[in-house]
Amino acid sequence: MPSIADWKISASLQPKPDDYAYDLDQALSAVVGLRAIVPQDAFTADILGTERSGNAVFIRRDGLAVTIGYLITEAQKVWLTLSDGRTVEAHVVAYDQETGFGLVQALARIEVPYLPLGESAKVRVSERVVLGGAGGRSASVAARIAAKEEFAGNWEYVVDEAIFTTPSHPNWGGTALIGSSGELLGIGSLQLEQAREKGRSEHLNMVVPIDLLKPILDDLMTYGRPNRPARPWLGLYATEVEDRIVVVGLTGEGPAAAAGLEVGDIVLDIAGEEVSDLAEFFRLIWAQGDSGAVVPMTVYRDGRTLKLRIVSGDRNSLLWKPSLH
Repeated sequence: MPSIADWKISASLQPKPDDYAYDLDQALSAVVGLRAIVPQDAFTADILGTERSGNAVFIRRDGLAVTIGYLITEAQKVWLTLSDGRTVEAHVVAYDQETGFGLVQALARIEVPYLPLGESAKVRVSERVVLGGAGGRSASVAARIAAKEEFAGNWEYVVDEAIFTTPSHPNWGGTALIGSSGELLGIGSLQLEQAREKGRSEHLNMVVPIDLLKPILDDLMTYGRPNRPARPWLGLYATEVEDRIVVVGLTGEGPAAAAGLEVGDIVLDIAGEEVSDLAEFFRLIWAQGDSGAVVPMTVYRDGRTLKLRIVSGDRNSLLWKPSLH
Protein backbone atom coordinates (compact mmCIF):
# COMPACT_ATOMS: atom_id res chain seq x y z
CA MET A 1 0.00 0.00 0.00
CA PRO A 2 1.41 3.45 -0.86
CA SER A 3 2.71 5.46 2.08
CA ILE A 4 0.99 8.68 3.06
CA ALA A 5 4.40 10.28 2.61
CA ASP A 6 4.43 9.50 -1.12
CA TRP A 7 2.67 12.77 -1.95
CA LYS A 8 4.80 15.88 -1.45
CA ILE A 9 3.62 19.44 -2.06
CA SER A 10 6.11 22.09 -3.10
CA ALA A 11 7.49 23.77 0.02
CA SER A 12 6.38 27.17 -1.25
CA LEU A 13 2.73 26.00 -1.29
CA GLN A 14 2.70 24.22 2.06
CA PRO A 15 0.85 25.87 4.97
CA LYS A 16 2.99 27.32 7.78
CA PRO A 17 1.85 26.96 11.41
CA ASP A 18 2.48 30.62 12.27
CA ASP A 19 -0.03 31.73 9.63
CA TYR A 20 -3.01 30.16 11.43
CA ALA A 21 -4.72 30.77 14.76
CA TYR A 22 -5.32 27.05 15.41
CA ASP A 23 -2.94 24.13 15.87
CA LEU A 24 -2.27 23.34 12.21
CA ASP A 25 -0.45 20.06 12.78
CA GLN A 26 -3.17 18.78 15.12
CA ALA A 27 -5.86 19.64 12.56
CA LEU A 28 -3.97 17.97 9.71
CA SER A 29 -3.51 14.79 11.76
CA ALA A 30 -7.29 14.24 11.33
CA VAL A 31 -6.74 13.78 7.58
CA VAL A 32 -5.81 10.21 6.69
CA GLY A 33 -5.04 8.12 3.63
CA LEU A 34 -7.75 5.90 2.18
CA ARG A 35 -7.48 2.87 -0.09
CA ALA A 36 -10.48 0.94 -1.40
CA ILE A 37 -10.89 -2.29 -3.36
CA VAL A 38 -13.95 -2.73 -5.58
CA PRO A 39 -15.07 -6.00 -7.26
CA GLN A 40 -14.28 -6.23 -10.97
CA ASP A 41 -17.94 -6.83 -11.80
CA ALA A 42 -19.18 -3.80 -9.84
CA PHE A 43 -21.31 -1.28 -11.72
CA THR A 44 -18.73 1.51 -11.28
CA ALA A 45 -15.60 -0.61 -11.84
CA ASP A 46 -15.10 0.33 -15.51
CA ILE A 47 -15.55 4.06 -14.85
CA LEU A 48 -13.86 4.54 -11.48
CA GLY A 49 -11.54 1.53 -11.34
CA THR A 50 -11.25 -1.36 -8.92
CA GLU A 51 -8.47 0.16 -6.80
CA ARG A 52 -9.07 3.68 -5.56
CA SER A 53 -7.04 5.86 -3.23
CA GLY A 54 -7.33 9.31 -1.76
CA ASN A 55 -8.01 10.98 1.54
CA ALA A 56 -10.58 10.91 4.32
CA VAL A 57 -11.21 13.14 7.34
CA PHE A 58 -12.12 12.00 10.83
CA ILE A 59 -15.18 13.86 12.11
CA ARG A 60 -15.61 11.90 15.35
CA ARG A 61 -13.13 10.63 17.92
CA ASP A 62 -14.28 7.01 17.44
CA GLY A 63 -12.98 6.85 13.87
CA LEU A 64 -15.95 7.95 11.73
CA ALA A 65 -14.53 9.63 8.63
CA VAL A 66 -16.01 11.53 5.70
CA THR A 67 -14.58 11.29 2.19
CA ILE A 68 -15.68 11.88 -1.36
CA GLY A 69 -18.15 9.18 -2.32
CA TYR A 70 -16.61 7.99 -5.60
CA LEU A 71 -13.62 6.60 -3.69
CA ILE A 72 -15.74 4.12 -1.75
CA THR A 73 -18.77 3.48 -3.97
CA GLU A 74 -19.24 -0.32 -4.11
CA ALA A 75 -16.01 -0.89 -2.13
CA GLN A 76 -15.72 -4.28 -0.39
CA LYS A 77 -12.45 -3.53 1.39
CA VAL A 78 -11.27 -0.20 2.80
CA TRP A 79 -8.12 0.71 4.71
CA LEU A 80 -7.20 3.97 6.43
CA THR A 81 -3.60 5.04 6.95
CA LEU A 82 -3.42 7.16 10.09
CA SER A 83 -1.18 10.16 10.71
CA ASP A 84 1.15 8.03 12.85
CA GLY A 85 1.67 5.53 10.00
CA ARG A 86 -0.63 2.78 11.28
CA THR A 87 -3.05 1.18 8.83
CA VAL A 88 -6.47 0.06 10.06
CA GLU A 89 -9.31 -1.62 8.25
CA ALA A 90 -12.57 0.28 7.86
CA HIS A 91 -16.01 -0.44 6.49
CA VAL A 92 -18.23 1.63 4.24
CA VAL A 93 -21.10 3.22 6.15
CA ALA A 94 -22.74 5.07 3.27
CA TYR A 95 -22.33 6.98 0.04
CA ASP A 96 -24.79 9.57 -1.20
CA GLN A 97 -25.00 10.14 -4.96
CA GLU A 98 -26.81 13.48 -4.68
CA THR A 99 -24.25 15.29 -2.53
CA GLY A 100 -21.20 13.21 -3.38
CA PHE A 101 -20.23 12.41 0.21
CA GLY A 102 -19.17 9.05 1.60
CA LEU A 103 -18.71 7.81 5.17
CA VAL A 104 -16.37 5.12 6.48
CA GLN A 105 -15.86 3.79 10.00
CA ALA A 106 -12.52 2.54 11.32
CA LEU A 107 -12.96 -0.99 12.68
CA ALA A 108 -10.11 -0.79 15.19
CA ARG A 109 -10.79 0.56 18.67
CA ILE A 110 -9.00 3.87 18.36
CA GLU A 111 -9.32 7.41 19.57
CA VAL A 112 -8.30 9.81 16.85
CA PRO A 113 -8.01 13.57 16.32
CA TYR A 114 -11.00 14.89 14.41
CA LEU A 115 -12.24 18.09 12.81
CA PRO A 116 -15.49 19.71 13.93
CA LEU A 117 -17.98 20.49 11.18
CA GLY A 118 -17.91 24.17 10.26
CA GLU A 119 -20.35 26.40 8.37
CA SER A 120 -19.36 26.43 4.73
CA ALA A 121 -22.02 29.02 3.88
CA LYS A 122 -20.05 31.60 5.86
CA VAL A 123 -16.71 31.22 4.10
CA ARG A 124 -15.94 34.15 1.79
CA VAL A 125 -14.18 34.48 -1.56
CA SER A 126 -10.45 35.29 -1.10
CA GLU A 127 -10.48 33.87 2.44
CA ARG A 128 -7.37 31.91 3.37
CA VAL A 129 -7.91 28.20 3.93
CA VAL A 130 -5.93 24.97 3.99
CA LEU A 131 -6.61 22.04 1.68
CA GLY A 132 -5.31 19.21 3.81
CA GLY A 133 -4.15 15.85 2.53
CA ALA A 134 -2.96 12.73 4.32
CA GLY A 135 0.63 13.25 5.42
CA GLY A 136 0.49 16.56 7.25
CA ARG A 137 1.93 19.86 6.04
CA SER A 138 4.02 18.27 3.29
CA ALA A 139 0.82 16.89 1.72
CA SER A 140 -1.28 20.03 2.17
CA VAL A 141 -1.78 23.32 0.35
CA ALA A 142 -2.10 26.84 1.72
CA ALA A 143 -5.00 27.99 -0.45
CA ARG A 144 -7.64 30.65 -0.80
CA ILE A 145 -11.27 30.59 -1.86
CA ALA A 146 -11.34 31.47 -5.57
CA ALA A 147 -15.12 31.27 -6.06
CA LYS A 148 -18.41 29.98 -4.68
CA GLU A 149 -20.80 29.13 -7.48
CA GLU A 150 -22.98 26.50 -9.08
CA PHE A 151 -21.33 23.38 -10.43
CA ALA A 152 -22.87 20.82 -12.77
CA GLY A 153 -21.10 17.54 -13.45
CA ASN A 154 -21.89 15.63 -16.64
CA TRP A 155 -22.88 12.53 -14.62
CA GLU A 156 -26.28 13.95 -13.48
CA TYR A 157 -24.84 15.93 -10.57
CA VAL A 158 -25.35 19.52 -9.42
CA VAL A 159 -24.05 21.47 -6.42
CA ASP A 160 -25.90 24.76 -5.94
CA GLU A 161 -22.90 26.56 -4.43
CA ALA A 162 -19.69 24.60 -4.77
CA ILE A 163 -16.46 25.96 -3.32
CA PHE A 164 -13.45 26.46 -5.61
CA THR A 165 -9.94 26.83 -4.23
CA THR A 166 -6.53 27.75 -5.61
CA PRO A 167 -3.72 26.74 -5.86
CA SER A 168 -4.81 23.23 -6.66
CA HIS A 169 -4.04 20.13 -4.60
CA PRO A 170 -2.60 17.36 -6.83
CA ASN A 171 -4.19 14.52 -4.79
CA TRP A 172 -7.52 16.23 -4.29
CA GLY A 173 -9.97 13.36 -3.71
CA GLY A 174 -11.26 13.44 -0.13
CA THR A 175 -9.04 16.32 1.00
CA ALA A 176 -10.15 18.49 3.93
CA LEU A 177 -11.01 22.14 3.37
CA ILE A 178 -10.02 23.64 6.74
CA GLY A 179 -11.27 27.07 7.79
CA SER A 180 -9.84 29.82 9.97
CA SER A 181 -10.77 28.12 13.24
CA GLY A 182 -9.55 24.66 12.30
CA GLU A 183 -13.04 23.50 11.29
CA LEU A 184 -14.02 21.29 8.33
CA LEU A 185 -15.67 23.34 5.58
CA GLY A 186 -15.78 20.82 2.75
CA ILE A 187 -14.36 17.74 1.03
CA GLY A 188 -12.25 17.88 -2.13
CA SER A 189 -13.88 16.35 -5.20
CA LEU A 190 -12.30 17.44 -8.48
CA GLN A 191 -9.54 19.35 -10.22
CA LEU A 192 -10.69 21.75 -12.93
CA GLU A 193 -8.90 24.02 -15.37
CA GLN A 194 -9.97 27.66 -15.68
CA ALA A 195 -8.92 29.96 -18.51
CA ARG A 196 -7.26 33.23 -17.55
CA GLU A 197 -6.08 36.29 -19.48
CA LYS A 198 -3.56 36.05 -22.33
CA GLY A 199 -4.30 32.40 -22.98
CA ARG A 200 -3.06 31.23 -19.62
CA SER A 201 -4.97 28.87 -17.38
CA GLU A 202 -4.99 27.84 -13.74
CA HIS A 203 -6.08 24.71 -11.93
CA LEU A 204 -8.75 24.86 -9.23
CA ASN A 205 -10.10 22.29 -6.81
CA MET A 206 -13.87 21.87 -6.57
CA VAL A 207 -14.88 21.22 -2.97
CA VAL A 208 -18.28 19.91 -1.83
CA PRO A 209 -19.55 22.18 1.01
CA ILE A 210 -19.85 20.44 4.37
CA ASP A 211 -23.24 22.11 4.98
CA LEU A 212 -24.71 19.57 2.55
CA LEU A 213 -23.68 16.72 4.85
CA LYS A 214 -25.24 17.98 8.06
CA PRO A 215 -28.96 17.40 7.23
CA ILE A 216 -28.33 13.83 6.07
CA LEU A 217 -25.55 12.70 8.43
CA ASP A 218 -27.82 10.88 10.90
CA ASP A 219 -29.70 9.16 8.07
CA LEU A 220 -26.45 8.03 6.44
CA MET A 221 -25.24 6.54 9.69
CA THR A 222 -28.58 4.86 10.43
CA TYR A 223 -29.87 3.73 7.03
CA GLY A 224 -26.86 3.98 4.70
CA ARG A 225 -28.62 6.62 2.59
CA PRO A 226 -30.74 9.74 3.12
CA ASN A 227 -34.32 9.09 4.22
CA ARG A 228 -35.84 10.64 1.09
CA PRO A 229 -37.10 9.37 -2.28
CA ALA A 230 -34.42 8.85 -4.90
CA ARG A 231 -34.20 11.32 -7.76
CA PRO A 232 -34.94 10.21 -11.31
CA TRP A 233 -31.76 8.83 -12.89
CA LEU A 234 -31.38 8.40 -16.65
CA GLY A 235 -27.88 6.93 -16.97
CA LEU A 236 -26.47 9.55 -19.32
CA TYR A 237 -23.54 11.93 -19.56
CA ALA A 238 -24.13 15.37 -21.06
CA THR A 239 -22.26 18.60 -21.69
CA GLU A 240 -22.88 22.14 -22.94
CA VAL A 241 -21.72 22.94 -26.48
CA GLU A 242 -22.53 26.49 -27.65
CA ASP A 243 -25.65 26.75 -25.47
CA ARG A 244 -26.81 23.29 -26.48
CA ILE A 245 -27.04 20.18 -24.31
CA VAL A 246 -25.31 17.29 -26.06
CA VAL A 247 -25.37 13.66 -24.93
CA VAL A 248 -21.74 12.48 -24.74
CA GLY A 249 -22.17 9.10 -23.07
CA LEU A 250 -24.67 6.50 -21.95
CA THR A 251 -24.68 3.83 -19.26
CA GLY A 252 -25.32 0.48 -20.92
CA GLU A 253 -27.82 -0.62 -18.28
CA GLY A 254 -29.39 2.83 -17.92
CA PRO A 255 -32.92 4.01 -18.72
CA ALA A 256 -31.80 6.52 -21.38
CA ALA A 257 -30.11 3.87 -23.51
CA ALA A 258 -33.13 1.57 -23.12
CA ALA A 259 -35.43 4.35 -24.37
CA GLY A 260 -33.37 4.94 -27.53
CA LEU A 261 -31.30 7.99 -26.62
CA GLU A 262 -27.99 8.04 -28.48
CA VAL A 263 -24.58 9.65 -28.07
CA GLY A 264 -24.53 12.86 -30.10
CA ASP A 265 -28.21 13.65 -29.58
CA ILE A 266 -28.92 17.33 -28.90
CA VAL A 267 -31.51 17.80 -26.18
CA LEU A 268 -34.07 20.47 -27.13
CA ASP A 269 -36.45 20.25 -24.20
CA ILE A 270 -37.58 18.33 -21.14
CA ALA A 271 -41.36 18.05 -20.77
CA GLY A 272 -41.75 21.03 -23.13
CA GLU A 273 -39.22 23.24 -21.28
CA GLU A 274 -36.35 24.34 -23.52
CA VAL A 275 -32.86 23.73 -22.11
CA SER A 276 -29.48 25.28 -22.84
CA ASP A 277 -27.81 25.01 -19.44
CA LEU A 278 -26.48 21.77 -17.95
CA ALA A 279 -27.64 22.40 -14.38
CA GLU A 280 -31.06 23.43 -15.64
CA PHE A 281 -31.20 20.24 -17.74
CA PHE A 282 -30.65 18.00 -14.72
CA ARG A 283 -33.02 19.99 -12.51
CA LEU A 284 -35.80 19.65 -15.09
CA ILE A 285 -35.26 15.88 -15.12
CA TRP A 286 -35.49 15.77 -11.32
CA ALA A 287 -38.59 17.99 -11.38
CA GLN A 288 -40.57 15.22 -13.12
CA GLY A 289 -40.99 13.35 -9.83
CA ASP A 290 -39.19 10.67 -7.88
CA SER A 291 -37.26 7.74 -9.29
CA GLY A 292 -39.53 5.85 -11.71
CA ALA A 293 -41.10 9.00 -13.14
CA VAL A 294 -41.40 9.32 -16.90
CA VAL A 295 -39.14 12.01 -18.36
CA PRO A 296 -40.42 13.36 -21.73
CA MET A 297 -37.50 14.55 -23.84
CA THR A 298 -37.21 16.07 -27.32
CA VAL A 299 -33.90 15.57 -29.13
CA TYR A 300 -32.39 16.54 -32.46
CA ARG A 301 -30.58 13.77 -34.36
CA ASP A 302 -29.32 13.66 -37.96
CA GLY A 303 -31.70 16.36 -39.13
CA ARG A 304 -34.73 14.91 -37.35
CA THR A 305 -36.59 15.89 -34.21
CA LEU A 306 -37.50 12.92 -32.03
CA LYS A 307 -39.68 12.67 -28.95
CA LEU A 308 -38.68 10.14 -26.30
CA ARG A 309 -40.30 9.04 -23.05
CA ILE A 310 -37.67 7.77 -20.64
CA VAL A 311 -38.79 5.80 -17.60
CA SER A 312 -36.25 6.92 -15.01
CA GLY A 313 -34.55 4.59 -12.55
CA ASP A 314 -32.72 4.61 -9.24
CA ARG A 315 -28.95 4.53 -9.71
CA ASN A 316 -28.53 3.00 -6.25
CA SER A 317 -30.44 -0.10 -7.30
CA LEU A 318 -27.52 -1.07 -9.55
CA LEU A 319 -24.80 -0.56 -6.93
CA TRP A 320 -23.33 -3.06 -4.54
CA LYS A 321 -24.60 -2.08 -1.10
CA PRO A 322 -22.43 -1.61 2.00
CA SER A 323 -23.41 -3.82 4.93
CA LEU A 324 -24.30 -1.81 8.03
CA HIS A 325 -22.52 -2.86 11.22
